[in-house]
Amino acid sequence: MTDRVVLAYSGGLDTSVAIGWIGAETGADVVALAIDVGQGGEDLNAIRERALQCGAVESVVVDAREEFAHSFVGPAIKANALYMDRYPLVSSLSRPIIVKHLVDAARAHGASAIAHGCTGKGNDQVRFEVGVGALAPDLTVMAPVRDSGMTRDKAIAFAEEREIPIDVSRRSPYSIDQNLWGRTAECGILEDPWVAPPEDVFVYTSDPTVARPGDEVTISFTDGLPVALDGRGLALVDLIAELNTRAGAQGVGRIDLIEDRLVGIKSREIYECPAAITLLVAHRDLEDLTVERDLARFKRGVDQRWGELVYDGLWFSPLKLALDAFVDNASSNVSGDVRVRLSAGRADVVGRRGDASLYSHALATYDAGDQFDQADAKGFINLWGLPTKVWAARQQRLSR
Repeated sequence: MTDRVVLAYSGGLDTSVAIGWIGAETGADVVALAIDVGQGGEDLNAIRERALQCGAVESVVVDAREEFAHSFVGPAIKANALYMDRYPLVSSLSRPIIVKHLVDAARAHGASAIAHGCTGKGNDQVRFEVGVGALAPDLTVMAPVRDSGMTRDKAIAFAEEREIPIDVSRRSPYSIDQNLWGRTAECGILEDPWVAPPEDVFVYTSDPTVARPGDEVTISFTDGLPVALDGRGLALVDLIAELNTRAGAQGVGRIDLIEDRLVGIKSREIYECPAAITLLVAHRDLEDLTVERDLARFKRGVDQRWGELVYDGLWFSPLKLALDAFVDNASSNVSGDVRVRLSAGRADVVGRRGDASLYSHALATYDAGDQFDQADAKGFINLWGLPTKVWAARQQRLSR
């Protein structure tokens, strides 16, 4: 029986050529797998047919939008996931779900190897290969683009030589990756960090400097997850899609970042994440209202580490899984409504409420009805500052 390789297939030049390259180099049959994570663009059935035309023996398309939203984006919202305090992990979140389905397809089709179309300079090669190693250490991983030194010119020549049906006439000046959670652009003129990104790089967001009436949205959360907009219950995938439209129309979510890649280089990345930024701003504010002080302080460190692990391709690692349990527990009462004003590229919280609130007007007010006993403050300060006071006295004694 001929060996089989499952290829993560996007429908573009590199992965289309990879189908023929794998067959020529290894003699293996290729099963192409395309995953819909809300990236939009070309119809996945057209991509499926292209894979077959390029020589795949099987072509599988999976609609994973609901799974991506619930099992990958949802945990990221609970963890306030922002790499370098700015990037909402757009590509980082989609890679582990692709890995999961690659492994499932390899088992279903009796494949002994998995292949991806990543280069040797990016993070995704790590995410794919480490993820496969965690879920299926018996499978091998192939990287045709990286391991063959395949440049674009070589890929085009390979396609023409073998009459691979791929249209290379339309070439974007940018390298694009997008999904339900956002969009990333790099390469071309963007590689000069001094040059402002041209307006044509942006698709999800309108120019935030153009004057227009603002928008206001109320987002309802239950146990850390958004469940409704303006009182309308929505599935998470639909809620994110609507917020992408509404926040994007206000220019919310543009990020110009010099990013520390896992492979050790800095890269300039342009992100558009209107729904992600809006939801993360709202969620963090609701945590301020509902999470106890010491738990909130500790969670901020956990959130940062969670985001770093996901960015670094360690979604399936034991530390990530352990932190998931903490984040889920800490989110158990993060419930309520957050009112967010969307305007001029900003998402600003202007109101929050909820039955799980720890805010007490009777304790916070300076007006009539104040229940805070200010006489208790003096004794509290004396005890709280006692260790510092004792230390200071010792320092003065020793310095004489």
